[in-house]
Amino acid sequence: MATLSLRRPPKSATRQHSLLLGLLFISPWLIGFLLFTIYPLVSSLYYGFTRYDLLNPPVPLGLGNYIDIFTQDPHFGKVVYNTLYYVGLSAPLGVVAAFLMASLLNTEMAGRSVFRAIFFFPAIVPAVVTAMVWAFLLNVQYGAINSTLAGLGLSTIPFLSSPELAKPSLILIHMWAQGNAIVIFLASLQDVPRSLYEAATVDGANTWHKFWNITVPMCTPVILFNLIMGFIGGFQNFILPWLLTQGGPNQATEFYSVYLYRNAFSYFRMGKASALAWILFVIIVTFTVILFKSSARWVYYGGGEE
Repeated sequence: MATLSLRRPPKSATRQHSLLLGLLFISPWLIGFLLFTIYPLVSSLYYGFTRYDLLNPPVPLGLGNYIDIFTQDPHFGKVVYNTLYYVGLSAPLGVVAAFLMASLLNTEMAGRSVFRAIFFFPAIVPAVVTAMVWAFLLNVQYGAINSTLAGLGLSTIPFLSSPELAKPSLILIHMWAQGNAIVIFLASLQDVPRSLYEAATVDGANTWHKFWNITVPMCTPVILFNLIMGFIGGFQNFILPWLLTQGGPNQATEFYSVYLYRNAFSYFRMGKASALAWILFVIIVTFTVILFKSSARWVYYGGGEE
């Protein structure tokens, strides 16, 4: 026994070997995480307090960028208004559209699998392709929709060239592209206990009563999740506004992410762009906390067994 105990390696050495082996296995991900996540975060925080144009060394400014954004930037107020307008309408309307479509796709119908695939299709199409398709559909001169209206003798609609219609048009596109949310809602609807509907039928409840008093409350946790994801995605929305309107017309779709990109890569104000990014981070966190705080009033986390 004494000989065996002498040959057995100490527990600390074994744990250290296992730790080193585990770090070796995760080292590719760890290196990528440090280089492409942690380093950009720390760098943007630092550059937010400097004047930096990618060509010259950063010059410390303290809170100069933040003061300039809130007090001297003539476009910041318009950008915030556009973003809040878009997020405040697109996030809840997108959730409502996804939930209604998921409810329809959850009913028994012929070709249900085909319809589910069609509704999910926009989620797997690249954003550039989506922008090209909608640019063709909504173009005021040769777009499919306006060509049809002109053929019927009706006046054309300037979807993307009118400051009043540009944001609502982008909101409609967002409501159309709800494939991911529909799939999540479908999974939630499948989890609603059938016994609740059976009990409601015995009590004489109609279809609307079942939907409003059973389906909606049982799906509120997923509604909260999709609403939060909608708010986060809305604040960061960039590809479609940039490809379809590039912030126009007359800055009607100059959203926060578009303005941030313009400062960084058009004006080369990397310091100001970094400050804008951290302001956006604070805004998103604030909205997320507000949604979580309000969820105690309307989200139902109870469950039941079928």
